[in-house]
Amino acid sequence: MTKQKQHQNLSQPRDGGYTIIESLVAMIVVSVLMIAIAPVMAFSVATRVQARRTELATQAAKAYINGLRSQSIKFGGTIKGFPARYTTTNQEDLANAPVPGNNADLYCVDMDGTGSCETISTKDFYVQGAWLNPDPSITNNDPTLKGYQLLVRVYRADSFASGITLNPTPKTAKQSVVGSGLGDRTRPVVEMSTEIPATGNPSYKSILDRLKKTTP
Repeated sequence: MTKQKQHQNLSQPRDGGYTIIESLVAMIVVSVLMIAIAPVMAFSVATRVQARRTELATQAAKAYINGLRSQSIKFGGTIKGFPARYTTTNQEDLANAPVPGNNADLYCVDMDGTGSCETISTKDFYVQGAWLNPDPSITNNDPTLKGYQLLVRVYRADSFASGITLNPTPKTAKQSVVGSGLGDRTRPVVEMSTEIPATGNPSYKSILDRLKKTTP
């Protein structure tokens, strides 16, 4: 009888489960792994946010260009944002146009549906335009009848918040979707250039006429 009892005791499994020490070790291992991957996850999210912002800024730039071509944005019109004149003898120097001093005369793209652009918003954009046409017959800062080369810079609305100073040399200080994280408010999110043809002229004819006048 004693031997049978001993045999039964030996055949019974021991109590399962983790000890307190094993649980602590598991928690430490998980914590170390989370600390290791947290920066990668944060960088991934920030890059995704900046890529989305760049996409929306590109749409804002295209809307601005279309507004100029359709003349819904025009010199002296009710919609603010007609590009400012940039005077230079070098046709390729438009990228050096000065950055805006403030947002008073910039084109607003309301992305958060409030009805206006606010400098506390992280979704709204302000669009800066600068035009170049060395034709000396343009005397009233309205190049619509002649056509012009256009530079477009799209800034976050909060780039004009109090205490923010825009980078004065955006030509040499571009943003990077991969390396900029949530972005640098002192630089444009998007910068592009295009041609705005003279009224009634196809763009290639407008460019040809302008090149003829600037060729020595």
